[in-house]
Amino acid sequence: MAEADGPSGPDFRNGVALADLADGAILAGRVDDQDAILIRRGDALYAVGAHCTHYHGPLAEGLVVDGTVRCPWHHACFNLETGEALRAPAIDPIPCWRVERVGDVAFVRDPIARAPARRPARAAHSIVIIGGGAAGLAAADMLRREGHDGPLTMLSADDSPPCDRPNLSKDFLAGTAPDDWIPLRPPEYYGERKIDLRLDTRVSAIDVPGKSVVVGGGERIAFGSLLIATGANPVRLAIPGADQKIHYLRTFADSRAIVARAKSAKRVAIIGASFIGLEVAASLRARGIDVHVIGPESVPLERVLGGKVGQFIRELHESHGVAFHLGTTPSSVDGRKVTLADGTVLDADFVVVGVGVRPSIALAESAGMTMDRGIAVDARLSTSVPGIYAAGDVARWPDPHSGQRIRVEHWVVAQRQGQVAAQNILGGNVPFDAVPFFWSQHYDLAINYVGHAEKWDAIEIDGVLAQRDCEIRYKLGDRVLAVATLGRDQQSLAAEVAMEAHVRH
Repeated sequence: MAEADGPSGPDFRNGVALADLADGAILAGRVDDQDAILIRRGDALYAVGAHCTHYHGPLAEGLVVDGTVRCPWHHACFNLETGEALRAPAIDPIPCWRVERVGDVAFVRDPIARAPARRPARAAHSIVIIGGGAAGLAAADMLRREGHDGPLTMLSADDSPPCDRPNLSKDFLAGTAPDDWIPLRPPEYYGERKIDLRLDTRVSAIDVPGKSVVVGGGERIAFGSLLIATGANPVRLAIPGADQKIHYLRTFADSRAIVARAKSAKRVAIIGASFIGLEVAASLRARGIDVHVIGPESVPLERVLGGKVGQFIRELHESHGVAFHLGTTPSSVDGRKVTLADGTVLDADFVVVGVGVRPSIALAESAGMTMDRGIAVDARLSTSVPGIYAAGDVARWPDPHSGQRIRVEHWVVAQRQGQVAAQNILGGNVPFDAVPFFWSQHYDLAINYVGHAEKWDAIEIDGVLAQRDCEIRYKLGDRVLAVATLGRDQQSLAAEVAMEAHVRH
């Protein structure tokens, strides 16, 4: 997330010979003092900002798809004509300039003004969002972008505004990201957009016939449409001493509490060799803390990435000093002692638990909505109750890529579902057909994963895993269900585009 150096390369205002700009290529340069890229698609020419508005990813290393450019880091997508962020994780637009062709030379001219908010097809009505996470904020932002000017209320059980949750186990926990990077929006954003954000607010019931939600103290908030984006809660340990020096990681407050403990700690035990557990391990090793990881599996992440990749990730962590205790589980915690089922006793200043989450579906279930190991929704994210939608960790939807009904716990998926739900709340007819995507960070290694493979019968590795330069394809029969990449960002984008094309045809 480091900021780039000052603008460099040719100033596009001085002109670029079309002979130097191949069709579909991306040329990096600047417009005055702003980094920019110039793109040619047939006879069309586009000039937009050079950096993704999510984590400042280099769009010059991305992929041009039809009239868009996609970020190589986390697959955000921007409209080349307007600069608009079409798809999360980026929400803010990139700068955009008019390009004029004079003979065989392209000149970048004035900035293109932002289009006003679109008017929704449906008359303004009250919209309530339950949840202050990725899906909830993305939905609220899209509702205002699409022109909804009626009452908009976000009810969040958290004590902090919507935050960059992936960062809580990565840079922030490692100590390389300051506090002010974590909120997804500054405090003034909510007032300016007239979003009534209520923190520390728990919804006790959804009154379907009365079209209202009940919050603490009995207050009722009426809605015309409702979005349930309640996310998931960490699975709690049920062993003796599980309330002692044990931390779970879900909220900004959780991450800050771990940071506070880490400042004086020398050794930590992490229960769970999941993505969250291993990211926490990498972050705490960056702070110089001895880390012990405990898990019941024989190879970490084998269920998601396969044995060979899981073993590679284990060896990566071991090369950074992490000690693994696999094939066992904790049986008790007593002060500084963590006792494992195999009799091993570990000394730890504190314990972090990352053994999975459960979707927070009690409200929807009590309100009589159809359940399917989550809240059952259709392709447009509508629940079984008209006017009520669900998005994020709680939603199980018909995935056109795998041909199955799936529920995934990915940050980017939650954001994109929030955006689609918002469009449909306003009368749209937009199916959620985005390819699932997530990324995971382990020290200086980033893993990008597109698609969804709960099972496979073949894993193909193109490249050298040990050199961190490969594409890993998870196949069922002749079908590629998912692709993980190390050091091949453009191939990750290309895999995403191929999966999209498969569904369209």
